[in-house]
Amino acid sequence: MKSLITAASATLLAATALTVSAQSAMIPPELAARQVGKEGMVCGKVEKARYAEGSEGQPTFLYMGGAFPRHTFSARISGANRGKFSFPLETLEGKDVCVIGKIERDASRAEIEVSSPAGLKLADIK
Repeated sequence: MKSLITAASATLLAATALTVSAQSAMIPPELAARQVGKEGMVCGKVEKARYAEGSEGQPTFLYMGGAFPRHTFSARISGANRGKFSFPLETLEGKDVCVIGKIERDASRAEIEVSSPAGLKLADIK
């Protein structure tokens, strides 16, 4: 019975993942600014991960779409939300990730405020 429940759970998770990816087209960081004000999934390589410990709110930034400071997109995780992640966010540097949420504008760049681990996914980008 336990293996049947496990198999059913795995099938449900796989179906949910397929549904999410079918509904959410991947937006490259370079094009995220065109989607400001909309919910979206921005996917690309984290060029730089920076914990701004001395800044207001102690945010962590994941810069994508080019090298800092010429990046085109950033994910922002407030210091208050860092503890929700079971790993150091800086370990995402160099990895392909998808950031899910409402795309906002920060200066001349696009940004998504990530408030929980559900807003970040490792990606397999080809």
